[in-house]
Amino acid sequence: MSTSTRSTQHLIRRACRATMLLVTIAVAAQAVHAAAVGQTKFRRISTQYIAALGDLGATAGSGAQLWGLWLLDPGPRGVKLNHYPSLKDAGGVAPARWKFDETDWWLEEHGLIMEQPTVPLPPGKYLVTGARKVTAVLTIHPADSHGDRRWELDQGATLYDVTHLACRSARYTPAAVGGACSPANAKQTSFPVAPGGAMPPVDGCTKQDYAVLIVIGVGVED
Repeated sequence: MSTSTRSTQHLIRRACRATMLLVTIAVAAQAVHAAAVGQTKFRRISTQYIAALGDLGATAGSGAQLWGLWLLDPGPRGVKLNHYPSLKDAGGVAPARWKFDETDWWLEEHGLIMEQPTVPLPPGKYLVTGARKVTAVLTIHPADSHGDRRWELDQGATLYDVTHLACRSARYTPAAVGGACSPANAKQTSFPVAPGGAMPPVDGCTKQDYAVLIVIGVGVED
């Protein structure tokens, strides 16, 4: 099979997944909107993505000050691992105009280097879904006196319920102070990562896996 054929098939698969995702999100959003009448009002937004940490079986927890938000889908804006030399030659500026940080970088499930999310995730209410069966309201509370931010999901939903399993993401930082942690050490044969699977380790790096939540609405004040 030619390289161009494989690339075309890959794009078709991603397009099909994207179409299915949009249909799922639309149905879920309609259900939640109907259930939320008379309660918190939500404004529909272009799809955003939350990078979350926590016990996937929990319905609430602390540490949301470490969560992040991508206002745009970081996958299509990413850089392939085998294009990392070109990214370096460009001074770390990606074609999508985000800046690569060699001491703190992210990978997604297809082996694309991603831009960092905005951390911390602002406090408020978010409509989140894993594009499976559950859509829930995620509340991020303001920081307490120690800087900790609590999070909670309504309707008994767990973090796993609203995690989009097909989206995998991990943050890589140097394992030792002053040490090298480079995408050049990532094994391209480790990708793609199976839905729900752990992201691969990279030599010289400490890895932190993040759950990815799809945001389809934000709470608004009356």
